[in-house]
Amino acid sequence: MLYLESPAGVGFSYSVNQTFYSSVNDAMTARDNLVFLRRWFVKFPQYKQRDFFIAGESYAGHYVPQLARLIIRSKVNFNLKGIAIGNPLLEFNTDLNARDHFYWSHGLISDSTYQLLTSVCNNSKLIREAIARSVSTACFGVYTLVQQEVSDSIDPYDVTGDVCLSSNHSQLKIFNQQLVRPRLPNLSPQVLEVDSIKQQQQVMGKVDVCLEEETTKYLNRKDVQMALHARLVGVTSWHVCSMVLDYDISDEEIPTIHAVRSLVKSGLAVLVYSGDQDSVIPFTGTRSLVSKVAKDLRLKTTVPYRAWLSGNQIGGWTQVYGDNLSFATIRGASHTAPSTQPKRSLLLFKAFLENKPLPTA
Repeated sequence: MLYLESPAGVGFSYSVNQTFYSSVNDAMTARDNLVFLRRWFVKFPQYKQRDFFIAGESYAGHYVPQLARLIIRSKVNFNLKGIAIGNPLLEFNTDLNARDHFYWSHGLISDSTYQLLTSVCNNSKLIREAIARSVSTACFGVYTLVQQEVSDSIDPYDVTGDVCLSSNHSQLKIFNQQLVRPRLPNLSPQVLEVDSIKQQQQVMGKVDVCLEEETTKYLNRKDVQMALHARLVGVTSWHVCSMVLDYDISDEEIPTIHAVRSLVKSGLAVLVYSGDQDSVIPFTGTRSLVSKVAKDLRLKTTVPYRAWLSGNQIGGWTQVYGDNLSFATIRGASHTAPSTQPKRSLLLFKAFLENKPLPTA
């Protein structure tokens, strides 16, 4: 199994040419990833004829389908069998606006604020304005209300999970600081940030909710970096989000669901799955997009929407179209499903690789 840090500038990866970081986009990332794979298979030819799958989560809804499509178009001799994408960004409006209903249906916002989201400024409009650095007064007001009602003490990536009380660098805060906050200069700090008073670790069941903070500390240990043969080039420390990369954020608005459709049509196995407690890219929007792909390709439902089992518990719900397009939810899972439901995620992953149906409830 290969873990690819991409594009250069994330994780411990780096470019020897510092100008590379100034204008990176989806097309460049796909090309660079293909170059990496070509060279990797040259170096390790014994793996070239093995079944090859590509998987990723979140913005990998762009990276993975684009790379798979490029592999097919380039006619390289990789034995590509399928892709799996989790809580993926596939279509800007559908995915982002699914948040509004998710917030409301899970009791995170009031009826009146939900009405404002659906009539005045929805999430896709807000983010589009933020990208353009021109947030309207109307969106500013709605966004402020949403943030006040949702609360800083809720992790939008896992709405039913606890938060790490000792951390003041949640993913929500990173998102606010890097994308929204610079474009909303008049927004009070209290709306977007909260300084933790309780410096304690909370563990929810067997899931360590402080894993992000602990990972940052771990990967900044010198002995760990030496063991990984990692080099800090152009940065002084490892961060959860790249501090050097200037990615073309407008690429978010380019739909990749069309690439997914073309991959399904080519016969590639495609699994789209969702942790069902993620409000950032909710399963409802993803499910509707997968259903539309099936409808566009006139694929019949081969496995009707049903629950699947993990042990003696419901692992989630699934539906299969034709013989190569599957959708599944992972019950109780977050935006990064394996981090909160590892056992259920592994079962889903193995079933996909082995081309086996998920256990019937």
